Amino acid sequence: MTAGPAESAFLEHFAALEAGLPGHGLPWLEDLRREASASFRELGIPTTRLEDWRFTPLTTLAKTPFQPAQGAREISPAAIESHTRVIGSAPRVVFVNGAHVPALSSVGELPPGVCISSLASALAREPERIEPHLSRCADHKTRAFTALNTALASDGLFLELAPGAVLAEPLHVLFVQTGEDPPIAAHLRNLVVAGPGSRALLVEHYIGSAQGVYLTNAVTEIIAGRDSRLEHIKLQQESENAYHIAGLSARQEAGSQITSHSLSLGGRLMRFDIQIMLGGEHAHCTLNGLYLARSTQHVDHHTTIDHAMPHTTSRELYKGILDGSAKGVFHGRIHVRPDAQKTNAHQSNRNLLLSESAAINSKPQLEIYADDVRCTHGAAIGRLDEDALFYLRTRGIDLEAARSLLTFAFASDVTGLLPIEPLRESMESFVRDWLSGGQGTR
Repeated sequence: MTAGPAESAFLEHFAALEAGLPGHGLPWLEDLRREASASFRELGIPTTRLEDWRFTPLTTLAKTPFQPAQGAREISPAAIESHTRVIGSAPRVVFVNGAHVPALSSVGELPPGVCISSLASALAREPERIEPHLSRCADHKTRAFTALNTALASDGLFLELAPGAVLAEPLHVLFVQTGEDPPIAAHLRNLVVAGPGSRALLVEHYIGSAQGVYLTNAVTEIIAGRDSRLEHIKLQQESENAYHIAGLSARQEAGSQITSHSLSLGGRLMRFDIQIMLGGEHAHCTLNGLYLARSTQHVDHHTTIDHAMPHTTSRELYKGILDGSAKGVFHGRIHVRPDAQKTNAHQSNRNLLLSESAAINSKPQLEIYADDVRCTHGAAIGRLDEDALFYLRTRGIDLEAARSLLTFAFASDVTGLLPIEPLRESMESFVRDWLSGGQGTR
């Protein structure tokens, strides 16, 4: 296709920045970036003519004159303290405007077999550890923002776990956008390689300044080796001026387990694509998600679980609460290949609308090409149960308190699954504050 103004601007960013991107000079990486740039030129920014973007218009994003983030602005530890304390003294890696900030990061002494690094640093020191894995899961040939990310990514996390390695504490990866004038775009790339039998818990956390418009374009790739166990929390708390486009792509080998918790709590427009390939027998994934939106916020989740081998299992629960004139989209797809006999998959999407103007488009989807499987899916869109409200009011609880109580209970089905107690308590406090009309205790 012919590149429009928005595509041309991003392509100009690539031309200007290519020589300074991490790992420049590595032939395989230069080829990958140029291929991704060509893919983005061909694909263009998605429009509502595409089925996967039918309900998520990007017109305003495309008209915003984003400039590439030029590295970290100086911020104090106090500026992020309220976000770091919910994880405690665990290892922490901080990025500001797309650049790693060692002064705000604290990894400490790591267990044997655990490597935590910025991606840029790993490319400079040991690119041979990156080459076999980068862009093996995330599809830059058919997904425009993944292509843009692959071409322009400035930095991100590299986590490598040797066979049998255990990272007992959570790893907190904090991405901060400061908000600039003109608007900036940060392209962040995370790579997690979990060797056979390894264990880890990763918190991928996005925050941003309320001053200024910005774009976060983030891609996370996970390679889960045989019998590995990985728990992944994605916490998006960016400002209501933010555009947040993100993808999680994972490939699981036999016996591996991935549990994903997604909490989408901010942003003007948010899109999160999850693609999981269950590529080995007895692999299992769990996807849990909660999204809150009000005013004119727009939140969009697309998930695909690809059951490629026999005896694989998946569980998915996504819940949304929308108020004001907010709009939501959920498209969950379970794909079962012909050889994936004995698949067991369950998907559920539940949505609560708190106003007449809020709306959600929900599309659960099963694609089954095997005959010996157990697969279920369902979706519900509704309002608070009038009988439950009446019951609470007969017990002396006023209407607003009753509404808040029921809505909080609805969200708790997801927040209650968070494996870190201080974070779980913080998210519960956030939801309570949000329901009372506040901004959430960020």
